Amino acid sequence: QVQLVESGGGSVQAGGSLKLSCSMSGVTFGECGMGWYRQAPGKPRETREMVARISSIGAIEYGDSVMGRFTISRDKAKKMLYLDMTSLKTEDTATYYCESDRLLSWGGCETLVDWGQGTLVHVSS
Repeated sequence: QVQLVESGGGSVQAGGSLKLSCSMSGVTFGECGMGWYRQAPGKPRETREMVARISSIGAIEYGDSVMGRFTISRDKAKKMLYLDMTSLKTEDTATYYCESDRLLSWGGCETLVDWGQGTLVHVSS
């Protein structure tokens, strides 16, 4: 059973930093991509946006709005995914979700299937 558990959210002033963590179990860690997504308060799930992703071979991409401020990393041994967030802005306020692509029986990966419950980040001015 896949389980993704985020932690590290909280309230911070603009300009501050937070580090999010995601503990994963039941996944074939590293065989597929994984990432962080966020959903602004009061917005529907369809608006959930990609914050940062890391592929199975370690290729990284960031959303335009967080480029240069956020850093994604992973620890394969611990099955942990991290998101270091610096220079936080009020518009970064959102619930942040950890996501892991699912390894399929034929070796491919299915994206945006397995999610954590989310951790709330609130940035005040």
